[in-house]
Amino acid sequence: MTDTVRCDRDGAIATITLNRPEARNALTAEMKNGLLAALREAGADSGVRAVVLTGAGHAFCAGQDLREHAGLLDAGDTSVDTVRQHYNPIIMTITGMPKPVIAALGGVAAGAGASLAFACDFRIAARRASVLMAFARVGLGADSGASWTLQRLVGAARAAEMLLLADPLAADKALSYGLVNSVVADDELAAAVHELAARLAAGPTAAYAAIKQSLVFAATHGLAESLELEARLQAELGRTADHRAATAAFVSKQQPVYQGR
Repeated sequence: MTDTVRCDRDGAIATITLNRPEARNALTAEMKNGLLAALREAGADSGVRAVVLTGAGHAFCAGQDLREHAGLLDAGDTSVDTVRQHYNPIIMTITGMPKPVIAALGGVAAGAGASLAFACDFRIAARRASVLMAFARVGLGADSGASWTLQRLVGAARAAEMLLLADPLAADKALSYGLVNSVVADDELAAAVHELAARLAAGPTAAYAAIKQSLVFAATHGLAESLELEARLQAELGRTADHRAATAAFVSKQQPVYQGR
């Protein structure tokens, strides 16, 4: 990790924190490399069963650090290659994570920062939080998966509205659009996120991974192919310790204890 990306463990919960509060956690190249490394490490660690992505201070992430980007433009680099080099691998790692990922939005989530949140499985927002698809404001199109995730969350018409007009959405409006799962008081965000993360970390991790995989697959495949994937995944899950434990617990009318395997 780097000083600008922290990773903390609390039992089976890994919390990855974007740590440039003075810059609203705007993403530099160093941060993007650190974030990708932290996500990959959490994904590969069998002891981690839920991941929280958040930002230090009163912002989630303001997106690309435009001061660093301006320096690259002044040096003649107009390729915006950071999309392929950094953002695409980060988004694929979040969506392909074989365990749940929660975005804790303590403040503004803009541009690529909002896209990071959209790639997560859950989004819990503080009331002071806001969402801004800022790309058009700097003469750019959507990146970091926003063209794919956003319209699946809010529909094509609202996705186009958000991307083309680039107006901020307050937390309550983001909730009404379906962009976040819940909105809580600012001082209750940490507790609400921990409660959800703890619930997920105690759950059937292999089943969660299969659910995530099947949802992504079904979004771009037909019914017959999706049915076949479901059948294959169910056959694999039927051999897990968690499935056996849950079935036995149901028969004996007890609460199952999941081991995540």
